[in-house]
Amino acid sequence: MLSRSSVRPRLGASHVNNNNKNNRARHVCRAQLNQPANQPAAQTQQPFRSPQQQHNDVKLAACALAATRNVAAAATSNAVVAAAAGDKPARQGADMKKLGMAVAVGAVLWLIPAPAGVATNAWHLFAIFVSTIVGIITMPLPLGAVAMIGLGVAQLTKTLTFPQAFSAFSSEIPWLIAIAFFLARGFIKTGLGNRIAYVIVSIFGKTTLGLTYSLVFAEAILAPAIPSLAARAGGIFLPLCKALCIACGSDPEKGTEKRMGSYLMTTVFHTSCITSGMFITAMAANPLSVNLAAALTGYTITWGQWALAASVPCGILLVAVPLLLYIFYPPEVKDSPEAPAEAKAQLEKMGPMSEEEKIMAGSLSLTVALWVFGGAFGIGGVASALVGMTILMVTGVLTWKECLAEGPAWDTLVWFAALIAMANFLNKFGLIPWFSNLVVSFVQPLGLAWQASFLVVTLVYFYSHYLFASGAAHIGAMYAAFLSVALACGTPPLVAAIALGIVSNNMGCLTHYGIGSGPPFYGAGYVPLTKWWVIGGVLSVFELSVILGVGSVWWKLIGFY
Repeated sequence: MLSRSSVRPRLGASHVNNNNKNNRARHVCRAQLNQPANQPAAQTQQPFRSPQQQHNDVKLAACALAATRNVAAAATSNAVVAAAAGDKPARQGADMKKLGMAVAVGAVLWLIPAPAGVATNAWHLFAIFVSTIVGIITMPLPLGAVAMIGLGVAQLTKTLTFPQAFSAFSSEIPWLIAIAFFLARGFIKTGLGNRIAYVIVSIFGKTTLGLTYSLVFAEAILAPAIPSLAARAGGIFLPLCKALCIACGSDPEKGTEKRMGSYLMTTVFHTSCITSGMFITAMAANPLSVNLAAALTGYTITWGQWALAASVPCGILLVAVPLLLYIFYPPEVKDSPEAPAEAKAQLEKMGPMSEEEKIMAGSLSLTVALWVFGGAFGIGGVASALVGMTILMVTGVLTWKECLAEGPAWDTLVWFAALIAMANFLNKFGLIPWFSNLVVSFVQPLGLAWQASFLVVTLVYFYSHYLFASGAAHIGAMYAAFLSVALACGTPPLVAAIALGIVSNNMGCLTHYGIGSGPPFYGAGYVPLTKWWVIGGVLSVFELSVILGVGSVWWKLIGFY
């Protein structure tokens, strides 16, 4: 077996030898024609060519063709030797070890008999779902490919029909996330993202931490006005974060994501989950929690009660989470005292806003206004985003070809919709209700104090979110059942209802698919999947400790129990 180092000299020698052969061939041709090798070309420009000269031209052309064939043969020979040395393209396809792991997990679960009270198709879908999740974690193939394989297996085994498997592709959230990617493309392409990024850096950019807090609190201010987390985080703050990262030299395509982007993206994602739990109107499913709680407790939680209850524990988290991530997942660049001056210089260099920037700013402003006020007129989140996207395409600021080239958008649309469909039918087939009843039957007979019982209920409710690709789906499937258990164990009604409502948002931090802001922020490519899950798991412990620990003291002080 030839080593690469031993082959290269031979390639060079072969190439030289072939060149020498070709040169000799040319000299032979010229000798046959009785022409000196260095004869000037001006002689060929005579207006009249004799028959002998024309005959010589034909022979010279034949010799040139032979020399060209020698070069081609040499190139082919070199390519064969290079291939033997290992210079061949990397193998395409799946990582078979990782794929085998995902298949093995699913196969084992499939072969285990369904527990009593669980339908066979529900158990088989659970096996496929878990196998798909393992594949998404280990990534033997891109996420979209793994999800499509999962849907294919579900149909081949007749666990799901085609309409069931692809039902979530008509859901709003995956499309809203995809359109948010397209808007982000226009935001960066026009330069508006850079302009806004430079303005923010010029004010807060002396430290990465200060820059991060400016985004965190800006998102918190908008949270009560924009109930769609996917729109707020994915449509507004993701483009801004990407522009800031690129402006500061942090780009995953260049291998500089850890410079600032990994920390910034992780922090803004996690704090977006926190702000969603601070207000009833900060997440679309929060009003569902209020309605379910009213039916079970007789208390109708007001906007002010929810905000007051969440203000202290969630306020502490908003301040603490960026600091914790700064310590345990730090950016490479922490201080940049020269950044504000450089940002101001860049703003001066950019000059006044271009026409494309103005169109982008106008379309984005209109989209945000529709996200805030469109609900009163029956205009949904996707329709609002499509208004902005339409303006950009009609004016030529964004082209459909550019949208098609936005690979992460389409990949996210596919895998997120696939997981939503599987999770929805786990509930419809009865697995989630069975699981809820199992928890009820386990907790109630323990005879624990209400504080301990509520802790168990909250932990199971929170970490079962690994099975869900939507906060709304989780609330709809399990909130009422777990609230009933908490009430039966003696938990004060307002405490149980609001605490479960708040953590219904925080549990989105566990995975990259569990809440609307996860897919776009993960899809930006700044944080590896394993790191994403590890950080989510660690922070979840801290967040639950603050919400239940500090929260219980605060709720006692404000008279909730």
